[in-house]
Amino acid sequence: MWNYLSGNTPVESSSINDIDKGEILDKGSFDEPFHGQTFEVSDEELTLIRAEIALKFPSELHYLSPAYILSVASKPYSKNPKVRRPLTYTTEKLCDLMNWRVESDAVNVQELVDIAKMGEPEATSKGVSRERYEDACKLAITMNNNSIYVHGYDKEGRPIIWLRTERKPWLLNDVNAEVNLHIIFSDIAISFMPPGVTDFVVVADSTTPPPPSPSFLVSTLKGLVRGYPDRLKMLYTAPLGTVLTTVLNLLLPIMPGALSTKLKLMNEKSEMQAVLPSVLDNGEDDIPTFFNGPCDHDRFYPSEGLGAEMNVDALGDGMLMFDWDGMKERQMKMKEEWIKKHGTGDSD
Repeated sequence: MWNYLSGNTPVESSSINDIDKGEILDKGSFDEPFHGQTFEVSDEELTLIRAEIALKFPSELHYLSPAYILSVASKPYSKNPKVRRPLTYTTEKLCDLMNWRVESDAVNVQELVDIAKMGEPEATSKGVSRERYEDACKLAITMNNNSIYVHGYDKEGRPIIWLRTERKPWLLNDVNAEVNLHIIFSDIAISFMPPGVTDFVVVADSTTPPPPSPSFLVSTLKGLVRGYPDRLKMLYTAPLGTVLTTVLNLLLPIMPGALSTKLKLMNEKSEMQAVLPSVLDNGEDDIPTFFNGPCDHDRFYPSEGLGAEMNVDALGDGMLMFDWDGMKERQMKMKEEWIKKHGTGDSD
């Protein structure tokens, strides 16, 4: 069998401080200071933006919902907060977003999950190349530890990405696979947004995180700035230990200023217990057991083996042991419940 564990992207030892801040920020970001003021955007203006994007990315326009385009187009311009972002600026940044998705192959990453369900003979019979199958299996390895998944909503209908750093491997065998992992779950969160919702929330149990890999940290930050602008509402994390402090000291100097304001850092898990009831849709009932709440995520996302309520029948014959289909089924049900509970006057 092919060597899935080897990894073709070495963990770099170079300092993250060698990265030029402009390499990230010169591309621009919608993640700019925003204090709640928005401006009107006409239907005609939205049509013009969508039409220009459609000319360049006709098969990917569906990724940008009308609600998201409206959200980014209606905000103040960073160079003059008294006026709206120019249409040319908004269009340019959205096209840059789409260019990043093509350059990083984010547009095709979710296909790797389907390939990872296949055994080697099936993949070969369907014309999957050896290289592509290896990439899928490396991705499956990063998914199988259940260190990241989408589960539930906040009170405003934002999907929640849960991150459990203690499940991350001590050494990243393949940085590209780990970056792809975060792309996949960001995209899945976006795909399950209720009508009118345009951003997501990340909640991280940062217990015993692995040491930082400079190449992974930079790639992730580049992806967040270029590929997911205005998508992160807030990241809540606890506990704040030495490793996480080191990571923040590395990233903050090259991070857009407004992005840093979206980080809620807590020293102890008890602080997270106090914060989450005001965040999670069902309050205390949605707090997971690893933050001393009643909701047992390990039924679906165990640290190893199979969870008691996983959709095992959908796993296939390949390397994937993550409950991909079960996660999507649960999230769809919770989305429908959220809409039924809260209603929505918006449409995409």
